Amino acid sequence: MIRAYNELYLKTARKNLANSLDYAVYTLGYSPEEYFTMFLRSGIAAKFENGDPRYVAGMSGAELALKVVEACTGEYEQKERIYLSGKSPEYWAGWALAYYQWYSGCSFARLQEEVPISAILRMYDKYHEMDISHFAERMNELRQEKRMYTYLRMYRERCGFSQSELAELTGIPVRTIQQYEQRQKSINRARAEYVIALANALNVEPAELMEATG
Repeated sequence: MIRAYNELYLKTARKNLANSLDYAVYTLGYSPEEYFTMFLRSGIAAKFENGDPRYVAGMSGAELALKVVEACTGEYEQKERIYLSGKSPEYWAGWALAYYQWYSGCSFARLQEEVPISAILRMYDKYHEMDISHFAERMNELRQEKRMYTYLRMYRERCGFSQSELAELTGIPVRTIQQYEQRQKSINRARAEYVIALANALNVEPAELMEATG
């Protein structure tokens, strides 16, 4: 798999996301869920996962958190960091998640859909002292469990559409939609105009309908 950025930057990227989440929670007072939602909404998550050097390695974790908050609230108020006696569960969650996002190539947005930050935090007690490969294996398992449903079905149901309603909106035969959702046909090999029509109807990017393998 081609990674979004070189492994040389991975150590710094993991440290920055870890410190960002820790700073947001313990110094700025956000819950992990609130902060991660802002991370996604700000557009910084997409830049980070695509290897934008400014966010991956060009600032500290605290600065990253402040940029996220500024993008979402318009406020940039630097506060003296509150340090704990050891690495927090939030620090570990950011550190582990940054690795898994790089390793899997999956967007932070999709990972949040499948394994939200709250679920990753619940993994802390069991996995924080293990090799990161064990965490990655568990993430793959959790994502596979979630993918009992295709992304097409997941997003369709999230929008409240029946298969027939989606077919009417897109002009795609309902039987074809059923075949994609039942994996009788692979949406990864669907006609481009079908994928674009489905993505537009469901308000997602076409890539978000593709069936990831890792």
